[in-house]
Amino acid sequence: MQTGIHPEYREVVFHDTAANVKWITRSTLSTNRKITMDDGKEYPLVILEISSASHPFYTGKQQRILDTAGRVERFNKKYAKKAA
Repeated sequence: MQTGIHPEYREVVFHDTAANVKWITRSTLSTNRKITMDDGKEYPLVILEISSASHPFYTGKQQRILDTAGRVERFNKKYAKKAA
């Protein structure tokens, strides 16, 4: 690898504010915020509004809206017997 052209790859804490979940992973994102975790180390902090911990699709709380009346009407309209 060439020196001086790659971003710094380091451990970063991501905090999902909707679910109040924090996790440490490696990233190249830059931030001015810092947080001290339970292990006593200080890490850069990235704030997220939503992640897989709080997104309705991943948590299984997604509401499904069924348009059964519209489906039945379309079916009847499409396959109704034509008047002779």
